This record gives sequence, C-alpha cells and structure tokens, in this order.
Amino acid sequence: MQAIPESLREAFDVSGLLMAERPNVPPPAAIPFPLEVLNANLVEGYGGRQKLALEYALERHFDAIVLLGDDEVDRNGSGIASLLAPLFTDAAEATFRAPRPGLRERLATRLIERVVRRPISSLHGGDRAYRVDALRRIPFALDADGRHIDTEIRIQLDVAGLRVLQVPEHSSAERGTPPTWRHVVDAWRAAVRARLNTMSLLYERRFDCEAVSRDNTQYRLKMDFDSSHVRALARVPEGSRVLDLGCAGGDFAQLLEREHGCTVTAVDREPLAPGNTASAFHLWDLNQGPPDLDYAAHDIILMLDVIEHLRAPELFLQELHAKIAALPELKLVFTTGNVAFATTRIGLMLGQFNYGKRGILDLTHTRLFTFSTFRRLARQAGFRVLHREGVPAPFPLATSNRVLSRLLLALNRSLIPFVPNLTAYQILLVLTPKPSLGFLLEHARGSDTSATPEASTA
Repeated sequence: MQAIPESLREAFDVSGLLMAERPNVPPPAAIPFPLEVLNANLVEGYGGRQKLALEYALERHFDAIVLLGDDEVDRNGSGIASLLAPLFTDAAEATFRAPRPGLRERLATRLIERVVRRPISSLHGGDRAYRVDALRRIPFALDADGRHIDTEIRIQLDVAGLRVLQVPEHSSAERGTPPTWRHVVDAWRAAVRARLNTMSLLYERRFDCEAVSRDNTQYRLKMDFDSSHVRALARVPEGSRVLDLGCAGGDFAQLLEREHGCTVTAVDREPLAPGNTASAFHLWDLNQGPPDLDYAAHDIILMLDVIEHLRAPELFLQELHAKIAALPELKLVFTTGNVAFATTRIGLMLGQFNYGKRGILDLTHTRLFTFSTFRRLARQAGFRVLHREGVPAPFPLATSNRVLSRLLLALNRSLIPFVPNLTAYQILLVLTPKPSLGFLLEHARGSDTSATPEASTA
C-alpha cells in the first residue's frame, strides 16, 4: 500500500473537527497533526456539518478529506489509511466504509437501489474519504441538511461518473445505528427525484452532475425502437441527397450514408462527433438563419428535433422558404415534441411544469408546440403540409424492462390515431414549399397564364 504523502497530513484537520463533538476525543496536545475547531452554531443538522467540512477542504485546497462516522471504529490510524490508499493509487475518487446494516437499512437500501439503478451499499455512509478534486464536480452545497445527505452524495458521485470503492469494515466493528423511518423516507424521496431527473421528468440541479459539454451530442440516436429517428428514416428514399440541418453530432447523417446510400450535407453549430463523417459539413448556427447553400442540389431537408431550440422559428422558416420557394419538389421532414402530451398535462394538473435535461421540456428548448401550433407555424411560413403523424414516447429509455417497454410502446402507438394531441410524444410533419408570389409572377410573365388551372388561379 502506498504511503500517505506528507503533504496530505493536513487532510486530518477536518477529521479532528468532526471528532471534536465526541467526549472521548484526546486533548489537542496528544493529536500529532494540526487541529482547527470551527464553531458550527449556524449550521443545521448532520448534513449541514458535513457540507461545512467539505467546503473547508475545498477552501484549503486539500488533496483528500476523511469524514468519520458516528459509530465506534478503529482509531489507530489503519482504518483511515485504508480509506485513503485507493485515492492515492488512483483506484477510486471516493471510498466508503459503512457499519454493518440492520434489517431495516438493508431493505431500504435495496429499495432505493431499485429506484436509482445504482449501488448505494448503505443509507449511512459511515467512514468515507473523497478526493477534493472530485468534490468540485458535484453540487454538494445543494444537498440536504439531514442524514440522507450520504445517499445524495453517493448518487451524485455515480451520476458524475466518479469511481466509488466500498472498503471492508473492521472485524471489530459493531452494528451501526439503525436509520430512523424519517431517514429512510427522506433517502427514498431523494432517490425518486434523482431517477425523475435521469428520465428528464424533473430537473434537480443537485443531480445534474454529468460532465459539462458545450456540444449537443447528448441527443442520442434512437433506432432500436419506434422513434422519431425511425419514422424520419422511413421518409428518406434510398440514395437521396439529404440536407441535415442541426445534425447533433452527425449520428443520423452517418446512418443515412452508410446504410441508406444517401449523400448528406450536415449543418450544425458544433463539429461532428469523433468518428462521424458526412459528404459535406458546414459549421453554422441556425439562429443566424438558414445557411447559404445550393438547396437545389438536395432532394430532402431534415430538421429533427431542432426547431424548438431556435430563438425565432417563425423567422427561420420564413427565410428558409425564401431560399427554396422555387423548388416545389423539395421535401422537408420536421419533428418536434408535443407539449400537450399526457405527462405534461398531468403535471400541469398537479401544479408542475418541470424542465429536464432532455425530452419535451428540455432546458434548452425556447419554443413549445402542439399539433395545431406546429402545423400553423409551417403554413404561415409558406409551406404545404403533406403529412403529419404522432410518434410514441421513448419508453425503452425510461425502463430497462424490455417486455414492459414493448407493451407500453404498442399501447401508445395504438392510441395515437384516436387521440394524437394527448398520446403522441412527438410530432412529425412532411412539408413542401408553396411557390412564392414572386415566383408565380415571374412564371406568369414568361408563360401562357391560361395553360394550367394553377396559373389562372394565381
């Protein structure tokens, strides 16, 4: 086991701080390292004291911090060393050593693990150690002041992708203090909120711990179940010349070229994801309007879950129509979320309108649509709606039970034709540009206006 660096001896300052509340703490003269005692009169609860200790470690720029639990453990130093060693050998960013749980805690822990789909090990953290640079990646300041802070931090570490190691308990360790029912309920509620955050049904800043990225590659390709991507692919003939506006990393463009024989021009404000290619790529922010391209060189334009991200979708579509008004054969496939979907309505009935990391109420959405408002947006911009359809909810992303997800998908799909406004999760429109008046006027000047009914009508 690697020795603890001399520079990290100050990490025990905070351990001394927490031990100072117990009567059997040795006097300062007997402690072989610096000791600083803080006045925590303004701090609330177990969680509040723990957050104060973590903030202290960040402020002092420690490399690691050890927090000792309330139950009696080995104080001869070997227990602390076993917690710190994995941090210094790069085996983990956090270590836990929980006391032996009782029956109530074991049952509650298993229930919470089922909810969050992550290992928790114990509701009570017991002794634990963290690398301080890892603590900077989780918003622990937003956590609870109660004892369920241990559960919240454990979930945050997993969401952030940090490695957690469970250290074996001491052979002499006694059974830990059983959690109260209040502790169990609070921990379970935190787990439910973390799970809802993962499902984008609720946004909880404290559980938003994934690595921050400026790109939009988090919008994953959904081709293994009935989704907007599957529906859009069915609308693209093989070998088509495709313009993918807002390609989000280029996964769909890659699929079109490799498996559908298409030639794809991809456009996005962020570069293509590593490993993805397209026949042509243009770095462009669609909030500046449609890019200046040769639109006549394409057969179909895709905007999949993009229009809701634009600051001014009406202006964008108006400018896009001006560029393609002379191309009546050009097809456009647009998708967006349906804000009138059942879960959003239920949330409103309960006084909730919760944004999330993804989904209909994505945090980055600037405009929300229903079937009628999306269709009206297209028509008022000068497009003809050739086809519309509803897309079922992505149940396979919400549940790992494949049988259940398939049943829910089938049920959702069967209801959409009857009540699309309520049961469609997304909306798909197939459009074509109507000729502009300028185009019709030029056509009328150069041809016999009585030749066709369309010309005489114009």
